[in-house]
Amino acid sequence: MILLKNVTIVDAGSKLHLKKRDLLIKNGKISQIASSIKNDEARLIEKENLHISIGWFDSSVSFGEPGFEERQTLKNGLDTAAKSGFSTIMLNPNNKPNPQDESGINYLKGKTNGNAVTVLPVGNFTLQQEGNHLAELYDMQQAGAISFYDFKKSIGNTNLLKVGLQYVKSFGGIIQSYPQDNHLAGKGMVNEDATTIHLGIKTSPAIAEEVQIARDIQVAAYTGARLHIPTITTAASAQLIREAKKKYSNITCSVSTDHLFLNTTALEDFNTHFKIQPALRGHKQSSALIIALKNGVIDTVTADHIPLNIEHKEVEFDQASYGSTGLESAYGIVQSLLDTEKTIEVLTSGYKVFGLEKPEIKEDEMANLSLFVPNEKYTFEKNNIISTSKNSSIIGKKLKGRAYGIINNKKIVWNG
Repeated sequence: MILLKNVTIVDAGSKLHLKKRDLLIKNGKISQIASSIKNDEARLIEKENLHISIGWFDSSVSFGEPGFEERQTLKNGLDTAAKSGFSTIMLNPNNKPNPQDESGINYLKGKTNGNAVTVLPVGNFTLQQEGNHLAELYDMQQAGAISFYDFKKSIGNTNLLKVGLQYVKSFGGIIQSYPQDNHLAGKGMVNEDATTIHLGIKTSPAIAEEVQIARDIQVAAYTGARLHIPTITTAASAQLIREAKKKYSNITCSVSTDHLFLNTTALEDFNTHFKIQPALRGHKQSSALIIALKNGVIDTVTADHIPLNIEHKEVEFDQASYGSTGLESAYGIVQSLLDTEKTIEVLTSGYKVFGLEKPEIKEDEMANLSLFVPNEKYTFEKNNIISTSKNSSIIGKKLKGRAYGIINNKKIVWNG
């Protein structure tokens, strides 16, 4: 048994919203919610200004295992997610081998079963993510794949995207299409703007993203199938999606915490921790993304967590790999930019985006909760990183809001 004492409930759809209550959890189920509960047998969880919400959902998380365990094992990754407040994650096909058939999905489900964090595997869209032939999409869906995505790889063949969307429509599947036209992006590693043109690094224009999104919207509109566009980065991209949503209900998108919080000025000292994909944009773009998130144009936020061991980052900028860890800092970033209610909304909207039943905070419901203190201010340092890899772009940044764990799947992870 677990007794949450004097916690503030953040649940905009509930009569308990912003009320302080005690919660008693037995066998993973919320058995009682009251102003005061006494139970000497229960494990007591109590902390000043502790808040709870339904469990947070991240739609883009990468670990290393299988294949790159030195970056991050599933065990360490799931511990990181839980202590960072995430009870449900979508696990990217960013390992070796990537799941592209039923057995690949079954492997990941089996390896992560019984954890406090619910893992929803994402399967390849094409075989070997080479963009030539569709992977076994239906079989993966039946095994538990939440969507299909050639991770951070553009779908260059428009007809293949069309065929894939038509195929998954028959069984309610969701395809993710990385928003980049490779011909326009070329070999650019950073955004093309007034800051980066002086750095001597190959640049890529924002239009490379926007042209691809315009194409994808048209193909999704033609097929009527569900398309998710991950990690958009520009105001024009948001505007394209805004206009599309006026006509179609099958298009969603996300933004990463890095693109909300950082901009290209971070690149001036060639720190490879800021080499991420898509590239960081200018300050006006990040400001526009925050507005689009507040307005509901952008559906959800992701940490876009990509652990990389030191030899992938402690090299010259053009030799470094793309990516940053992000689970540990995600909540602090969003809470620093938005009010608490909106923060929880965008951290839990993934349930709706990907067609899952949303948890509830009420008696007789299974507990799926995130535990956090929204007003705690701190500087994010290396010792705040739980991940094996320490390639965080947020080290040294001032944040507000700290996660303390989760209760989910009849388990508790408490970092208080």
